[in-house]
Amino acid sequence: MFKDLMEFSGLYMGMPYNMKKFPSAHKTLDNLESFAFYNELESIIGASGISIEEHMEAGNYTTVVNYILTEIGLNYANLPKALIAFHQYPDSKERKVRYAIEEHLVEAANYAKQESSEVNLHFTVSKEHKAALMELISKVQPYYEEVFSVKYNINYSLQKKETDTIALNPDNTIAYDKDEKLIFRPSGHGALIENLNDIKGDIIFIKNIDNVAHDRLKPHTYKYKKLIGGTLLKVQEEVFSSLRKLEAGHLKSQDVVDIITLCNKIGINLSEKEKESEDMMQVLFDKLNRPIRVCGLVKNQGEPGGGAFWVEKDGIRSLQIVESSQVNTLDEAQKTIFQTSQYFNPVDLVCGVKDYKTKNFDLRNFVDKDSGFISNKTKDAKLIRAQELPGLWNGAMANWITLFVEVPIETFTPVKEVNDLLRDEHQSN
Repeated sequence: MFKDLMEFSGLYMGMPYNMKKFPSAHKTLDNLESFAFYNELESIIGASGISIEEHMEAGNYTTVVNYILTEIGLNYANLPKALIAFHQYPDSKERKVRYAIEEHLVEAANYAKQESSEVNLHFTVSKEHKAALMELISKVQPYYEEVFSVKYNINYSLQKKETDTIALNPDNTIAYDKDEKLIFRPSGHGALIENLNDIKGDIIFIKNIDNVAHDRLKPHTYKYKKLIGGTLLKVQEEVFSSLRKLEAGHLKSQDVVDIITLCNKIGINLSEKEKESEDMMQVLFDKLNRPIRVCGLVKNQGEPGGGAFWVEKDGIRSLQIVESSQVNTLDEAQKTIFQTSQYFNPVDLVCGVKDYKTKNFDLRNFVDKDSGFISNKTKDAKLIRAQELPGLWNGAMANWITLFVEVPIETFTPVKEVNDLLRDEHQSN
């Protein structure tokens, strides 16, 4: 999120003309007062005896940036997005600034409240930041419970260490850190299928921590969260009804026609071998007895990330979310297909993780283990290669029943770098 500011801090030489080499940092510094963290930054810098305005007038830009990035100030370069101040609410008496994680409490209260007024929230966090996150939540939770008349049940989990993988150098030799120790890296968000598997809810909404909007735009989110949730429940009802009929046996010919029609409607395809099976009822049962996910998709606006595609494997076509790292870009046909995708994955999922007997699926049984990939990362300023497990909404859910639903672009407000917070959807006016 602060990559450009970190580059600026390390390379800026203090000459005015040199600023032209850092347009992103220039934009940040020119718009400091528009960021939700400005008042806190101003207070911290002012405590040193020199105001932020004086530093800016003197051209001490790296000093101001270092107050944003390092422990002398906000320390944002070392914090997760959950602990970054995202939005300003100047008319609020209690919370004039909201951190990213707070916005999820607000959202959940407006689309995931149960009849008991309970709201269940789960955050996957890193070990080093868990205490700070819990401290912030304990501070703000009573306030939001009173505002929305809810009771939050909030829990946390860590990405499991046993899912870490060994890093390699660019030449595929084993990479070591500066202390000559093996470099183990988290194996990507696909490892979180283990965490998801441990959650025992009926339906689970999934989204990224940074995809939150100011209150002005939240009604779009509330509406479409409910719509994709309702779509899941409707499809679940049809699938469960079919599974009960298949289990009971003695189906009428119309029942079989209805089940095959349902399979076609929800994108379930059979291979030629499956079509020729002598036990078609078992084939249909196995096809339907799976976790179900409904994925909200937005029109492709050129954002980096995955898209929605039909994928063929072993003679079976299925709906999948595919990342660029999964595509052979040396194959011009495949590259063109990926680049011309009409829809983008904003990570807006609702998942049905229980079967027709209300028993939780073991989600690990539905992972396409062949769909892991290699990514390029940095460690101590050197390039390394990292093995990543099949992505959570990619290969980790490849064998789920998948439905795609178009949602408006207003529901997609990610913050991938700090200047995204200057976009209209993150401003208070």
